[in-house]
Order: sequence, then C-alpha cells, then structure tokens
Amino acid sequence: MRNQAPSIGGIRIKRFFSILLLLIAIFLTQLIRYQLVDAPALNKVSFDKRSVTNVVPAIRGRILDSAGNILAETVYYYDINIDPSIVGPFGRKLNGQDTEISVEQAKTELSGVLKVDESEIATKMLGKSRYANLKKAVDPATYRAVKALDIPWVFSDPIPHRIYPNGAVAGNLLGFVGKDGQALEGLEITMNSCLAGQDGKEVYEKGVDGIKIPASTQTTKAAKPGQDLVLTINSDLQYYAQQVMTKYVKKEKAEWGSAVVIEAATGKILAAAEAPTVDPNVYWKADAADRGARIFQETFEPGSTLKTVTAATLLDQGKADPLTQVMAPYNLKVLHGTESIQDSHLHGNEKLTLTGVLAESSNTGIVQLGSKVSAQTRYEYYKKFGLGARTGVNFTGEGSGILHSPDQTDKLSQLTEMFGQAMSVTPIQTAMIYQTIANKGTRLSPILVEGCKDASGKLVPSTVPAPVKVMSPKAARSTVDMLENVVLSGGIGKTAKIPGYRVGGKTGTAQIKTGSRYGNRFAISFIGMVP
Repeated sequence: MRNQAPSIGGIRIKRFFSILLLLIAIFLTQLIRYQLVDAPALNKVSFDKRSVTNVVPAIRGRILDSAGNILAETVYYYDINIDPSIVGPFGRKLNGQDTEISVEQAKTELSGVLKVDESEIATKMLGKSRYANLKKAVDPATYRAVKALDIPWVFSDPIPHRIYPNGAVAGNLLGFVGKDGQALEGLEITMNSCLAGQDGKEVYEKGVDGIKIPASTQTTKAAKPGQDLVLTINSDLQYYAQQVMTKYVKKEKAEWGSAVVIEAATGKILAAAEAPTVDPNVYWKADAADRGARIFQETFEPGSTLKTVTAATLLDQGKADPLTQVMAPYNLKVLHGTESIQDSHLHGNEKLTLTGVLAESSNTGIVQLGSKVSAQTRYEYYKKFGLGARTGVNFTGEGSGILHSPDQTDKLSQLTEMFGQAMSVTPIQTAMIYQTIANKGTRLSPILVEGCKDASGKLVPSTVPAPVKVMSPKAARSTVDMLENVVLSGGIGKTAKIPGYRVGGKTGTAQIKTGSRYGNRFAISFIGMVP
C-alpha cells in the first residue's frame, strides 16, 4: 500500500489550527491570570482609582447645666441629593395598593417639602450624571419629611450642626464652633478634649465625572462621639442675671458689665453673666469684643473693693481691730510730703474706725491704717488671695492681672495698692477674694466645669487646685461684720440691702488709665455676700 503525500492545503489547515490552539491557550492563560491570580491586585488598583477616603466628623458632646439642661448639642443637618441617571417612575403603597408615582409627582412633592422651585428641581433631574444637589443643610424635620417620600433616587449626606437651644444664655461662657466644626471660643475650645470625640473614616466610589456615587459609601473606621460636659451653672439664674446686667448696662450707658454668683462653701460658679452678650448660634452678629467672657479675660484696676483685703490683712496680723481709730483728712501728704492721696469727695478731718473707713470708703484712712503692715506682708496676702495669677478655671484667654512685688514698684504705688490702684485684676479674681472671706478665710478655686461624662455616663470630676488658707476664721468673721456695716450705713452700699437678709459687701470706683494718666472713665463695682 502506498502512502499518499499530504496536500499543501492540508498542511496549511493543520498549521492554522495549531496556531489557533496556541493563541487560545495563551488567551486562556492570560484570562486565568487576570481573573484568578491577579484579580485582587487589579481590583485594588481599579478601586483605588475611583475611591475617595473621607473623614467622618465625630458628633460633639453636649454641654449641660447643673440640672442637666442642654446648653449646647450637635444635631445632623442633611444635604439632599439625587442620582439623575436613575430618575424615573417608582412604586409606592397607598392604602395598601401598589401605586406608580410619576417623575412629575415626585418633583412636586420634593418642591413642597424642600421649598425649592419645581423648575430648579426639573433641571437637576436631567442628564446621566450620578449626582445633583437639591438643597444643602436641611433641618432634621425636613430630612424626615423627604425620607418619608421614599423616592429611590433621592439620597442624603449627614452634616453635623452645632446648636445652642437657649440662644444667648451663657453664650459668653459656652463659646462657639465654626462652620467647619472647629472650636473657636469659650468652653468649646477650653474643654475641646472632652467634647470633640474622635473622627472616623469612610470610603466611597466616584464616577468618571468625579462625583460621588450614591449608596457606595463604606465605613472603614466608626466615629467615636464626644463626651458630655457638665457645668456648675444654673441656667435659670444665668438667664436672670443676664437680663439684669443688660438692663443696667443700658441704663448707665456703660461699655460692658458682668455679674458672677459663687457658692462660697464650694467655689462653684452658679452664674457668670455678661452684657453685651453673644448668641453662639449667630456669633458673627456680635462685635468681636463681646464674644469672649470678660469675667475671666478682662483686667481692670479694682479700686475700693481692695480696701477689704487691706482691712482683712490688718485683722489677721493683729495690727488693728474693727474699732481701731484713725483721723482721715480729705488730702493726705505722704512720702515726706512729696506726694498726696485724696478721698473721692471733699470733707473735713474725720475720726473713723476701721469699720468706718470701709463704710466711708476713705483712701486716706485705709492708707494710714494699712501702713501698720509692711509692703512685703501686704504683697504676700495679695498673692494668698489669688491676685496676680490665673484661677484654677483655666478659661481660654483668662487674664492673670498685674501685681508687682515691693522691689518692683515705687513707694507711692505700694500705698495706692491698698485701695486698688497700681494693680489690675479680673472680675473672677475679685469675686474669689470675697468668697475667701465668706468661707472663713479659706480660698477655694472657682469651679465652672463640674466634670466630663465618660462613655458609660459616669461623671469624671474636674481636677481642682487645693484650698488655700488665707486668714484665720476669726479675722474672716470680723471682716464680714465690717462689710455688713457697709451695707447698713455706707453711702452707696445701702442700695444693696435685701429686706429680711443680712448682707455684706463693698463698693468700688476706680479711674481707668489711658496711657500713663487717669482719665474720666471709671470701673464701678460692688461685691457682696448673703447667707
């Protein structure tokens, strides 16, 4: 039998199929590599190109008053968006029946809820984009109304929004946050470590047009909400104090006024009122100078309220008692006749006791009696009373005032300090002087923040500096008795009387320096105590 040689055509066919099989094998090999071996890496590269990592802001903790009333909280507002590429009719159950809702009807419903013109919504519905914003930052009630429509191509993005339900009540204390959620003023920034929480992260995919694809969000790290801040403030008392301050600042045509109420036995601040004040919800409407807390931040010469410190020092040092007498002229020559000190009003020589010196607020009387104690000793008492240093509140921007040691100041200033000139204080410092006297001679740190509530709801108390023993209980009691006499028989002090209560206190009127000279502006104050 004779073998027939393969034809040229057959050889070509075999070669073709061989090459085809080789190509198929190569193709299958590559397909297997792409689909199985390299798939995870390729998917990651693809996802990385179309994915965006976004910070999820943590919900800020609330600020509460002493009774648990909310002074500040964060709620979600919402951006309402649509996906135009899938806009179309959809089904909805009405009275138990499946009903088709047309695009026109949905547009009308959205317009009514969002208060956006139908024509504007219609324009945003057009096209194949994956994203269009209908309205930004709608309130929770509006968001719930939109959600209730159950329109499948409507989506929302939550936006944290800080609100202050009581408006300007304690506004100067609370401070405020900016539109970006960053704390800018007051307790919001002072206690940011308690309130801020920890931000989370989310990843979402973007389309070829760079716009976020709705429903593509994945949370990679959950946000940890901030903790609640509990204050010592009584919001009812705070509200009333602010009303009173606003009334009298207007009546007296003053630049500003402040009032602070402190529980003497604990140091807790029950009210810290300012006028003018600020509503943190619209803080930009207030002048920049009125957005802080002057009670902690403003410094001024205290004037005659410091005579109480001089008198208390004399009593505690045993250099005088409430009945110690002095001849107080209108004009007193000092420093070998090179300088003079005057009282606020013209009068003849007055024979006064130490009690009378406080009641009449005599500069010449207090300087003569106060000089029985050395300048160094007086300076040490000033420091024990808390002057020249920030309080334990550590409020943002808190002032320390100015207090010079005897070797840093001149002899005349050492004398005028006895009636509150040539030094400066903050309102909270002067309030704590009288807290010390009312608390049997022991100065406490003022407390504005009760503490921070941890995740379990347990209150972690604020760290409070140790009490300072300033003077003996006996000397403190005698000082209180003298202050009570100021209210009973003093000139302006009489206006502080409260029927049925024993009230003690001291007035102060200090000229305000303009440059190196005293002008015609005054800082007027009254500090007192009641049972």
